[in-house]
Amino acid sequence: MPDSSPQRVVVVADAHLGQVPPASVARFHAFLDAVPSLGDALLINGDLFDFWFEYKTVIPRKHFPTINRLHALRSAGIPITLIGGNHDRWGGDFLKQDLGIAFHPAETELTLAGRRAFVAHGDGLTEQHWSAGLLHRVTAHPVTIAVFRALHPAIGFWIADQFSRHLADSTKDRAVLDRAAAAQAAYAKALLARRPEIGLVVLAHTHRPRLERLPDGRAYLNPGAFLDDGRYAVVTAETVELKEFR
Repeated sequence: MPDSSPQRVVVVADAHLGQVPPASVARFHAFLDAVPSLGDALLINGDLFDFWFEYKTVIPRKHFPTINRLHALRSAGIPITLIGGNHDRWGGDFLKQDLGIAFHPAETELTLAGRRAFVAHGDGLTEQHWSAGLLHRVTAHPVTIAVFRALHPAIGFWIADQFSRHLADSTKDRAVLDRAAAAQAAYAKALLARRPEIGLVVLAHTHRPRLERLPDGRAYLNPGAFLDDGRYAVVTAETVELKEFR
């Protein structure tokens, strides 16, 4: 997103399309249809899909309705930036060239509504168990990606369906989730202290919405998971707001 662009950036994460009920998918599609009335640009901070892997000539058929809506947004002139999450970081030319989406497979720095922002899905940064950190390194390794791409797509997608739940820490223990959310906030505040030119840190992954504003106006944002009550956020030059899509 260039510096001169959109003044209202809609931020959403963790929709996990492909593993959520049909009603959740319909709600997210309604959200995408409403984006032009909510803001001027869309930032999807990881795990839009519960699994996405881009072969050279194949894309997942079950995600066609979502792709169609993203294409409609781009055709309407809405800039879209997609950050890869631990479920969908394996994108490529289809997203960038065919859809015109600014795709970043890992953490990046962007300008959001005039704010310099550090944006990352969050996996691999503050994991609460060694296995999650190891899985992050394995799934992001070029050798793993090359081996998976060598599989027939039908086999690859079948494997993904069987093991998708293992791509993230699926614990329901509130204490573990609280620690993960606190670790993210600490990471963000340390980054803001170390990098005074950064005005906003945006993370996701924990499914815990959080907004912390510093006295100087800089902030840390986790929009929460869209699959939980339609959570999203809107960033402007003056404000950052947590919202729910009704």
